[in-house]
Amino acid sequence: MRFATYEHQGRRRCGVVDGASVHPFPEGIELLDLIRSGRPGDPPPTGPAVSLAEVRLLAPLQPPTVRDFVTFEEHVEGVRRGIGGVGGVPEAWYDAPTFYFTNPYAVIGPYDDVPVPPGSRVLDFELEVAVVIGRTGRDLTPEQARDHIAGYTLFNDWSARDLQAREMQVGLGPCKGKDTATSLGPYLVTPDEVEPCRDADGFLRLGLTAEVNGQVVGRDLLSNMSWTFEEMIAYASRGADVRPGDVLASGTCGNGGCLAELWGVRGEQSPPPLKPADTVTLTADHLGSLASTIVSGSEPVTVPRGRRRPRNRP
Repeated sequence: MRFATYEHQGRRRCGVVDGASVHPFPEGIELLDLIRSGRPGDPPPTGPAVSLAEVRLLAPLQPPTVRDFVTFEEHVEGVRRGIGGVGGVPEAWYDAPTFYFTNPYAVIGPYDDVPVPPGSRVLDFELEVAVVIGRTGRDLTPEQARDHIAGYTLFNDWSARDLQAREMQVGLGPCKGKDTATSLGPYLVTPDEVEPCRDADGFLRLGLTAEVNGQVVGRDLLSNMSWTFEEMIAYASRGADVRPGDVLASGTCGNGGCLAELWGVRGEQSPPPLKPADTVTLTADHLGSLASTIVSGSEPVTVPRGRRRPRNRP
C-alpha cells in the first residue's frame, strides 16, 4: 500500500495511491494520525478518486523527529576526502550506526523548489531512503524493530557543504549546513511492498539513481548499507523512545549519491555545486522519485563573530 499527502482544490488531504489516482481519507485526517492509531488503512478511503496529475504532492507526513544516519562506507570515504581532505573511514564508524538529529521543520514536499541556504555557495543533494516508525518502542532488538516499521520513503538531505565544513571544525554539527530543506516523499510505502526485495542478509536490494539536469551522476544499491534499518532502529531505541512518525534516514548512498563524494574521488568540483535553475531527480525502485529545482535563497542575517571575553569570576 502507498499513502500520499496532497493539496487539491486548496485543501490538504491524504489518501491511498492506486495507480495514477489517489483515494482520499475523510477530510481532516492526517497520515501521522493514522500511523499513531496503529491502523493506517482504517478508516477506509472515502469519496471519488482524484488523478495524481491534478494534485500537488506534499511530504507524506510532518515528522516529530528526524534522525539521519551514515550507513554507506563508500560515501564516508569520498566525503571525508572531499570536505576534510583525509582518506579512509574512521575505525569508530564501524562501532555503531551513527546519526544526528536534523530539523523536522525543514521537511518539504517531493517536488518543491529548494532555496539556496543563506550564505552558501556550495549546495549539494544527498540520495537516501528513510524508514518511518509505526509503534513506540525502547531498547528494541533488531528482530523486534521490524514490527515497528510503518513504511519507507525517499529522503534528500540538502547540504550546504561550505557552511558544513566550517561549522564542523568546532566539533559539533552539522547545523546550518543542513538546516534549510529536507525533501521527503513522494509516498509512504508499506513494508509488504518492498519485502520481496530483501536479500539473504536482511538488506533491501533497491536500485538508487541520482540525476542532475537529466544527466545520471550516481547509481547504487540500497543493500550496500552496512547496517539494516532494523539495526538502525535498535540502536536509536537504546535507552530512548522511538515513536510513531519518527523518521530515520539511511544516510547518503555511495557511487555518486551526492556531489561531495564525487569531488573527493575526482579531486575537483565536477560536477559543480548546484545553482539556481538546476533540477535534481532522485529515484528508488518501488518508492518513486523526488524532483526538485534550485531557486535563489535569502541573504544571511548578520550575526557578529564571537567576542574574546575577559574571564572574570564572581
